[in-house]
Amino acid sequence: MTKKNRMILNLLLSPAGSHRGAWRHPDTRLEELHDIRHYHRLARLAEQARIDSLFLADGLSVEVEAVRHGPILSFEPLTLLSSIASVTEHIGLIATASTTFGEPYHTARFFSSLDAISGGRAGWNIVTTGVERTAYNFGLAGLPPHALRYERASEFTEVVLKLWDSWEEGALVQDQAAGVYADPAKVHEIRHEGVHFSVRGALNAVRCPQGRPLLVQAGASEEGRNLAARFAEMIFTVQPTLEEARAFYRDIKRRTALAGRSPERLKVLPGLLVNVGATEAEAEQKAAELRAIVSVERSVMSLSNLLGMDFSAYSLDDPFPPLPEPQDVNAYHSFHALVRGITSQERLTIREFVHKHWSGSGQLAVTGTPKQVADVMEAWFLGGAADGFNVMPQLAFGGVEAFLGLVVPELQRRGLFPDRYTGRTLRENLGLEGSLGV
Repeated sequence: MTKKNRMILNLLLSPAGSHRGAWRHPDTRLEELHDIRHYHRLARLAEQARIDSLFLADGLSVEVEAVRHGPILSFEPLTLLSSIASVTEHIGLIATASTTFGEPYHTARFFSSLDAISGGRAGWNIVTTGVERTAYNFGLAGLPPHALRYERASEFTEVVLKLWDSWEEGALVQDQAAGVYADPAKVHEIRHEGVHFSVRGALNAVRCPQGRPLLVQAGASEEGRNLAARFAEMIFTVQPTLEEARAFYRDIKRRTALAGRSPERLKVLPGLLVNVGATEAEAEQKAAELRAIVSVERSVMSLSNLLGMDFSAYSLDDPFPPLPEPQDVNAYHSFHALVRGITSQERLTIREFVHKHWSGSGQLAVTGTPKQVADVMEAWFLGGAADGFNVMPQLAFGGVEAFLGLVVPELQRRGLFPDRYTGRTLRENLGLEGSLGV
């Protein structure tokens, strides 16, 4: 097995699990959801299984009524991952940070610091934020237009990269006898003047172990794909079927080549909502338990946020309302297109849509034995649909252990996933050494 022909596995850390009813499942220990030791435990388990990286999603707002229906992540991602870095040695640590509600200098400094703390294991998931409510927390009357958010994101990322590069390799001298700590000739002000940002630089931190933390992106709109093709080394994507995943894979690799980069430098990881049992009956029983306790009301609130649409005028048993074209909304274009495609093909009520499609936000969902789960993953990986997966266990308590203890060994037996870490940094472990982002 070489780094180029092996599967990449990222684990999404979620307090109770990625199923919307997970917090109500009897296996969930509610007293641990806001305890740092819960996340330390999951991180250690993932590292023991040789998972490549951990990922934390993030948001910058909360709907007050929605807290009735499920937990939120109590910890800011960079703070949490810095703590996890202290109890792990190899696993990558990927945090989400918004380019719409942040500043490049802060972001460059934060991720450089995480990379140093972890010994070269940091990654930045670049997002533009598509929830209208978030704008109200930052002094804005509403979200900037979709295209403008991505225009800002592109320049934001450029500035962050310049800041990371403002300290050259070898700038840190530390010569006590000569009285030279760092070589000023190798530390540069970036003097960036752009449409959205004016940043003089240099970064007030020495060059981090990776030089540049790993760049990750999660958008699938036209603008999101182009941003990923230009900058990202890993892209998280929502693809519910093999055919759609193959089409996305071909498209994003094509765009990467058009951006002047090797397509091999961008790894495509569809989301995998997984529920595994030692037997098929056990897995199906767990899935049935989760379906029975999911909150339809919470799901509709989440849909409203992501679609930028008010469902309050509709009954749960009304037909799912028609959606406008994705480009006509100022929310998440790719998610809007996904839901619009499903609801235009299937005649569903709002309640039926939630139960059939919404437990994992439209992700590829697999319930079954270790062999059945591995079969699907292998088919996607070898079938030109994925370079790996963003693994989302439906339950954090028991579900993470089941995937790590049952599915990962099956993938290793098939020669699809390694049984050891082979590099010093996250980028090296992924076979991306030397790419430095772009």
